Formats: sequence, C-alpha cells, structure tokens
Amino acid sequence: MTDRTILDLFRLDGKVAVVTGASSGLGAVFARTLAEAGADVVLGARRTDKLAETQRAVEATGCRAIAVRTDVAVPEDCQALVDAAMAEFGRVDVLVNNAGIGTAVPATRETPEQFRSVIDVNLNGCYWMAQACARVMQPGSSIVNISSILGLTTAGLPQAAYAASKAGLIGLTRDLAQQWTGRKGIRVNALAPGFFASEMTEQYPEGYLEQQMGRVLVGRAGDPVELAAALVFLVSDAGGYVTGTTIPVEGGLLTS
Repeated sequence: MTDRTILDLFRLDGKVAVVTGASSGLGAVFARTLAEAGADVVLGARRTDKLAETQRAVEATGCRAIAVRTDVAVPEDCQALVDAAMAEFGRVDVLVNNAGIGTAVPATRETPEQFRSVIDVNLNGCYWMAQACARVMQPGSSIVNISSILGLTTAGLPQAAYAASKAGLIGLTRDLAQQWTGRKGIRVNALAPGFFASEMTEQYPEGYLEQQMGRVLVGRAGDPVELAAALVFLVSDAGGYVTGTTIPVEGGLLTS
C-alpha cells in the first residue's frame, strides 16, 4: 500500500459490486458512483424498466453492468442475483443493501400485513442478500447496509415499522461484522442517511421536510452524492479498518 496515493485507496478497479434497490433514487446514484470509482455493477430491483436506465448510466462510465429483476423479500431471488453476478463476473466484492420501502401509518391502525411487508424488505431482505453474498465473497470484501437516522431517532411521522426495520438493520450489521470480519475477512458496516431526495421523501406531507430542516445543523437536505461518497469510503480500501459500525450522514440532525 505504500506506493499508492490517498486517492488510490478509494478506487474500486477490478471489483464487482451488487446494488439492490438500484432502479431509482439513491440506489441508482450508488450504482453510478461505484462505477465511477471503477467497479463493475450488478443491479437488482423489482422494476426492470427503471433498472435498464441505471444499467445505461453505469455503462456510460466505461464499466460493465447487468440487471436482474429481484425482490429481496424472496430468498430465492437474492440467491439468483448472486448467481447471475458469479456467472457474469466470477466474483462479488461489494454488496450495497439499499432496497427498502417505507410507510407512515399510526401504530394503532397499522395492519400485520403492512408491518410485515416493511420488515420483510428492509430487514429480512438485507439478511438474505448478505447470506447469499457472504457465501461467495473473498477476504477483503465489504457489505454496507443502508439504514436510516430513524433507526437512531424519531422524526415526527408515525413510522413504527420503518424505524423498527432500520434499527434492526443496525443490530444485524454489528452481528454480521463480528461473525464474518475475523473469520471471512468481510467487513460489514451501515450508513444512516438523514434527509436525501428520494421517492420516499416525495411522499412526505406538504411542509414536513421544511419543518425538519430546523433540526439539521447544515440547514439543508443532503445531496445524494454526499451519501455516495461515504459509501465509497466504506467499501474501498480507504475504509479497510472500519467494520461493525454505523456512520450517520445527516447534516448534524442527531445533535438536536
């Protein structure tokens, strides 16, 4: 490592990254950013038309990409995504567990089906993906789970299922790190984003984001590229001494 510059540590040349929830929003930004850093990318999501758009954006960087329809709540779909990665590229070095859904239902009215559907995607789906990838990953690989500040605090909406899933993901991150980092050489970390433009934020009640900005020390919503930069740090050699931790990227909201 002594002959590499500090910027070299952030490169992902020769690596293969799997990104779930890659059809739009943050997932699409993550996929394109990883490709800009040099990685070939395996894209998974339920909406194949949108996946094709992300694939084109990745390929425009000069890196390769494949797209596979994937519902992470289905363990067989998760395995099929990893099988496709191995068939095409022969390796998986990075997993970005980004697929997620959100609801805002008062706790006394939320149905078992509504609650279970969020847990099934946001928590269980990340576990099935991590299992499938860890079986083929080599030492030096990295998993990043996309949690949320709502796994660490509240933000004024009735989001019991979402908050529970994202808090559970932080606990899952710690446990997988202690199981796999020493034994398999796989680092496992999480990001806890604050408010970033996404399909989820588009569904917020009118005026909600503006109201929450008073809690954000930076005074604005985040730029998705700022979150993607933290992701590149975690999955690259630059983050090689970081595992089992959750990094909030939230403009100082947690200090309020």
